[in-house]
Amino acid sequence: MKQIINCILFLILSTLSFNTANAQPFIQDITAFKTQDSIHFPPKHAILFVGSSSFTKWVDVQNYFPGYTIINRGFGGSSLPDVIRYADDIIFPYQPKQIVIYCGENDFAASDTVSVNTVYNRFKELFFLIRKKIPGIPIDYISMKPSPSRENLMDKFEQANKLIRNFLKGKNHTAFLDVYHKMLNTNGTPIKDIFIDDNLHMNAKGYHIWQKIIKPYLLR
Repeated sequence: MKQIINCILFLILSTLSFNTANAQPFIQDITAFKTQDSIHFPPKHAILFVGSSSFTKWVDVQNYFPGYTIINRGFGGSSLPDVIRYADDIIFPYQPKQIVIYCGENDFAASDTVSVNTVYNRFKELFFLIRKKIPGIPIDYISMKPSPSRENLMDKFEQANKLIRNFLKGKNHTAFLDVYHKMLNTNGTPIKDIFIDDNLHMNAKGYHIWQKIIKPYLLR
């Protein structure tokens, strides 16, 4: 009888866990961040990198920026609404002195119906959310990158990048970091040897391109 009860409880808990994961996308990633923080909470006033998998896979990002304290809170597959949804978990608790954002690619990849203006407005929502909570904090946005596996979306990336760049021009303590054009061949196609086999995520050569563009904007 005890074994039967335990099996029933296990099934109930598994169902609840499954439903929670479905109701809250990326909750496992967020829970992992919280667990990590409970063991060793990052120092305040660090530089926060937040966004999608191009940050997630930059596991050695700290090595690229010696002398700076970097908190990496990229979670793979996320779009701008996901970063907005979890801002209270992955942005504000750290009291960062600067925020570097890479997100937007997955918004377009999720559906053909997502427009350039939709992504632009999502970015503005995230921007104003951050600035309301932490007035005046420096916010840097890394442009959506061109990838061989997403060449069909490059036109949308360029249009959204342009809108975000022009928006940030009118805001204090912001920067638009253009990695897009540094990742192209002279014929306008993505440089393939800076990507891993999935033709979406970068290898060390790709991240070194990012390093050179990002580093001048990081605050000491």
